[in-house]
Amino acid sequence: MNQPQGQFQGQRYPILLSTMNDLPGYEVTRVFGEVFGLTVRSRNMFSTMGAGFKAMAGGELKGLSKLLSDSRHEALGRLAEEAQAHGANAVLALRFDCNEIAQTASEIAAYGTAVYVVPHTQR
Repeated sequence: MNQPQGQFQGQRYPILLSTMNDLPGYEVTRVFGEVFGLTVRSRNMFSTMGAGFKAMAGGELKGLSKLLSDSRHEALGRLAEEAQAHGANAVLALRFDCNEIAQTASEIAAYGTAVYVVPHTQR
């Protein structure tokens, strides 16, 4: 469990991102405060029309699902960058907020608390 700063096994981002308020096996040694990652994406006119037809027939709207997934990853990447800029190696209490803007775009915000954590064995 002795890993270098910013390297957490199985993570897709350069720092640890967790929805938990604490991290088993780690101690929070510094709190930097709230950080955000935000993206606003517009929907493609053809994908919106296609989604409308698909909604009538039922089933997953794959184009919109991909848009939302890509948007979440973009927001998480920006959140991780902001946290690292503060000196954090983790974000705890991670949450998402989603909004529609003028029925043509989606806003995805990721937010949480930027912290510095160390394994309990390094105290």
